[in-house]
Amino acid sequence: MCGIVGIVAKTPVNQALYDALLVLQHRGQDAAGIATCSGSRIHLQKNTGLVQDVFQSQNMRQLQGNMGVGHVRYSTAGFPNAVEEAQPFYVNSPYGIVLAHNGNLTNAKALKKRLFEEDLRHINTSSDSEVLVNVLAHELQVGGKLRIDAQDLFRAVRGVHRRCRGGYAAVAMIPGFGLFGFRDPHGIRPIVYGKRETDQGAEYVIASESVVLDILGFELIADIAPGEAVLIDLDGHLYRQQCADQPVLSPCIFEFVYLARPDSIIDNISVHKARSRMGKKLAAKIQREWRDQEIDVVIPVPDTSRTAALQLANDLGIPYAEGFIKNRYIGRTFIMPEQQTRKKSVRRKLNAIDLEFRKRNVLLVDDSIVRGTTSRQIIQMVREAGARRVYFASAAPPVRYPNVYGIDMPAASELIAHGRSVDEIAERLGADGLLFQDLDDLIAAVQKKGKSKVDRFDTSVFDGVYVTGDVTPDYLQALEAQRNDAAKRAADPVDEPAIGLQGIA
Repeated sequence: MCGIVGIVAKTPVNQALYDALLVLQHRGQDAAGIATCSGSRIHLQKNTGLVQDVFQSQNMRQLQGNMGVGHVRYSTAGFPNAVEEAQPFYVNSPYGIVLAHNGNLTNAKALKKRLFEEDLRHINTSSDSEVLVNVLAHELQVGGKLRIDAQDLFRAVRGVHRRCRGGYAAVAMIPGFGLFGFRDPHGIRPIVYGKRETDQGAEYVIASESVVLDILGFELIADIAPGEAVLIDLDGHLYRQQCADQPVLSPCIFEFVYLARPDSIIDNISVHKARSRMGKKLAAKIQREWRDQEIDVVIPVPDTSRTAALQLANDLGIPYAEGFIKNRYIGRTFIMPEQQTRKKSVRRKLNAIDLEFRKRNVLLVDDSIVRGTTSRQIIQMVREAGARRVYFASAAPPVRYPNVYGIDMPAASELIAHGRSVDEIAERLGADGLLFQDLDDLIAAVQKKGKSKVDRFDTSVFDGVYVTGDVTPDYLQALEAQRNDAAKRAADPVDEPAIGLQGIA
């Protein structure tokens, strides 16, 4: 899960890109980068850390030009502290391509081997995003033209779809040509585009979430369809073309559960409304299965679960209260790169308001339970605050399987629900009762009847069904060995200096 944005405008885009990345900060906290284009030159600044730490006034002044691409990184492949794996990536040949990618390629290893042996391209990092930009570059180079047009680009994206597997939403730019975005044939990761009119002419943006358009004053045109590519040239002309033979819109349902901002709309589905419906479905299950439980108060685990918890409390007629104070300067613990870091951050991030818990039977509502580290500590915190009994409800089903499309859940052994019953999970968490959303109810809550064009959802973390059809047990075993916390801890390099490239011709 990363955040991507690209803008082509009539005036400098550096400030707009910075503002967009601040809005997308929830999608990645490991690194940030911006590349802009002025004439034939590309200006690049990227480093590990939060957006506000990566870009200083001097950096911003050097990011010149009316077209640019930005990225916030959440590492699933590679290493979180490796500055060379921060995005955007740049390849000089052909034409000079800058690309930012959200997702994960499931066949990156095979692609990397072919790029070296057959395409004579060298990959310098362990990032599958560098693989993706080199596949795109090769497909553009096959045409052998000194200058390309829209059809050349669409042909190249078709080549990318033929070769790449997995989830990928990407935004890229080529100096002297334009800005473009594309989405994998299953549409697993979100990407939208919009337009605003100015006195100088039309300006366009491509971004991971629609909230970027809201903040910057753009009007949403549409989501990029699965398999589709969208191009905006330097004259402000917009071109669209379907580049996959059999696209099937299968967005990741976990975007709606946790990843996306509630004020975003993904594939014509309001994230806020979807989470509200999750609360309604969960309330109905509590009425069916927990009718005899005495619950005094419903309290959300901030922040993502608030919408579901409030709807649940209203439907059950139980008081709703805010019981935790959150430190806004601590990042999202789920997307922190290593288990010990996540564990230490829970107490720094949340503090219980004792008066809301003392001598009460409390129902805690969270969006999901992944590793269980946060949930276990929160339940203990609530007991220490004086709660009589602590019940726990998850707005999502048990996360039992790894995610391979860009969310950091690669090791099944690190998922608390993997191979365990609900009662066993409750015992490990220390809860007096535990309730999970049913998968059918989650799908019904997210699916917007009548208006949504979603064919199906990727629900692989809940049911182990991978929509791309190429994920084998051997692949999952290799992924776990490569990306579990112990492997990351052993291989993660020390902090390195920022990368700033100015005036790349």
